[in-house]
Amino acid sequence: MPDKAKILLVEDDPTLSYVVRDSLSNNGYEVIHCADAETAWAQFMKHNFDVCLLDVMLPKKDGMHLATQIRQKNESIPILLLTSKNMDDDKIAGFRSGADDYITKPFNMQELLLRLEVFLKRTRKKEDDAPKDVMLGTLQFDYNNLVLKNDKVEHQLTQREADLIKFLVQNANRVLKRDEILLNVWGKEDYFLGRSMDVFITKVRKFIKEQPGVELQTIHGIGFKFVYNAQ
Repeated sequence: MPDKAKILLVEDDPTLSYVVRDSLSNNGYEVIHCADAETAWAQFMKHNFDVCLLDVMLPKKDGMHLATQIRQKNESIPILLLTSKNMDDDKIAGFRSGADDYITKPFNMQELLLRLEVFLKRTRKKEDDAPKDVMLGTLQFDYNNLVLKNDKVEHQLTQREADLIKFLVQNANRVLKRDEILLNVWGKEDYFLGRSMDVFITKVRKFIKEQPGVELQTIHGIGFKFVYNAQ
């Protein structure tokens, strides 16, 4: 990787944290490990991280509360949750707290490394076909700076929100199947990622509410249609 990406790893299991930290370091990442959320928050405020990798079950304060704190401070940093197989409700709650993705324990380190590579590519290298100065009603969509704004309001977007809006704009006025959106924006089709997508769809609807010429329609049983008249 061109630069040494810095990872915040928050995991209270000594064995797992050692394995993950060692593997990430051997693959060129700089890792700061914390065993609880309070220490992690202090480290987050001191350093500029590229990715946050948070266990859900932590002492004192859980990973979802930490994700919410981080997201309030930084809208764009990728946040991945480490969850257990029997904690499906936590996955959904995690997406609502601001997490971008999750990986289920026990996991293969190669899978984690691939997930990290995907997020770093999305956040560090803006795509050449990114829409520039796209107007969604009165809102200007600036993909490169993760902003949706007009003279009255400014929404600082997460990378995932910007990726979703970009995909909708690029495929405006046609029916998009749910799995098509998942594969192009999330990188794979998955039940819980589908639930996450619904959360993000709701967010986008709030952003464009009452904007002229812009509507995100639900096509029941199929997917969505982004009605958009380019200006």
